[in-house]
Amino acid sequence: MNSRQAQLAIHLTALLFGLTGIFGELIQASATLITAGRALFATVTLLLFIGHAGHRIAWPQRRSWLALALAGILLAIHWTSFFVAVKVGGIAIATLGFASFPAFITMLEGVLFHERPQPSEWAVVGLVTLGLVLVTPSFDLRDQATIGLAWGVLSGLAFALFTLANRKAVSLMPGRELACWENLVVTALTLPWCFMEFTALRPLDWLWIFILGVFCTALSHALLVSSLARLKARTAGIVIALEPVYAILFAAILFAQYPTLRALAGGALIIGAIVWSGLRRSGSEPAATAPSAPKTPPAD
Repeated sequence: MNSRQAQLAIHLTALLFGLTGIFGELIQASATLITAGRALFATVTLLLFIGHAGHRIAWPQRRSWLALALAGILLAIHWTSFFVAVKVGGIAIATLGFASFPAFITMLEGVLFHERPQPSEWAVVGLVTLGLVLVTPSFDLRDQATIGLAWGVLSGLAFALFTLANRKAVSLMPGRELACWENLVVTALTLPWCFMEFTALRPLDWLWIFILGVFCTALSHALLVSSLARLKARTAGIVIALEPVYAILFAAILFAQYPTLRALAGGALIIGAIVWSGLRRSGSEPAATAPSAPKTPPAD
């Protein structure tokens, strides 16, 4: 993959991440079932991809299981709460709520890893917080959109914790194997709660879940890994920050879900803070080789 192909791949990754909320809206099923189906199809796809590449997935060592279980639990919470946010508050609200996760990472790193955030990082936290205040439709917990935003923020918090948990897990096995095991944990956690619901799924819903698991999860992870072999992580992060833009655009086109001007202003603050955070990093940052887990990535 050359530099131009890597740029295309990272933009396609952001696009796939942005489509996650769209499928959450399209699929007529519970958030738990969507999460279970997504993880199941992603696991099978990653197993086939790794096998096709001529690799074998090693059984995790005993010391790896705790890290894998923790990461899988957090990923399950992240996905489930995000799809609840989509169902309750709409795609734009859910995506902007989730976009708060960089602020949570900044705060949690200081608490969990005793890493003192820089003043500029606290500025990002402040901008994201102000953006969330603007995005909040009202401060009445009886407001469905406000409840949806709260679920979106919970999704962002879970993803931040998931990201930090992977700081430990990534040292234990290759990234694609780690993603496969984590998706398997998500499947095991969620499938028992919604197994009987699968019998009532429409054929079209099966198709949407298949696309969500294969393309928006497994393929997006593979594209992210491949693009980071040529791009700086800073550059990739700035492009991925466009995920809410894609999500809001698709929601407006497909479902006529138009955010208010106040919500757009709040979203601009959140996305701007994330992009600024990426731009302020050192331009000498080396290209990464492989991330520890999918986005969503995002991704969701």
